[in-house]
Amino acid sequence: MVTKPAKMYRKFKRPYTRREYMGGVPGSHIVSFDMGNLTEDFPVSISLIAKEQCQVRHNALEAARITANRYLLREAGRANFHMKLRVYPHQVLRENKQATGAGADRVSSGMRHAFGKLVGTAARVHTGQRVFTVSVRPQQFQHAKESMRRAGYKLPTPVRIVIDKGQELVQ
Repeated sequence: MVTKPAKMYRKFKRPYTRREYMGGVPGSHIVSFDMGNLTEDFPVSISLIAKEQCQVRHNALEAARITANRYLLREAGRANFHMKLRVYPHQVLRENKQATGAGADRVSSGMRHAFGKLVGTAARVHTGQRVFTVSVRPQQFQHAKESMRRAGYKLPTPVRIVIDKGQELVQ
């Protein structure tokens, strides 16, 4: 089935997260929340912060994670960074599927019983919330900043990049 446009799920609605009462919630596409060197403590840390509140679908988070991780692996190397995805897709999304094509009027019930089927999950991101955090050495700062810029293009909200730790080391 085709993925619906993000504008359908961008706005906050009533939270719908109690999975024990719903059957058949699709699994999250997010493979990993921590990437790179997990043991070392890096002196410089930068974050990708959402400027507006929105819901970010799990496949958008995974696309942003893959983009940033691939760039950092290529430019900095696996041992020279630690990247963390800081949001989890709890919100379950529903969709009232509409039948199309010839004879659809006999099959479809329109908006009658329009509760919808479960189609995916999303993370509720608030204004000023950190979505990704990357920790690196001062030599890889520009690579980390570029990876966060590229990841920001995959998210449905405007973002900004902020230096959390080690600002005096990169000046």
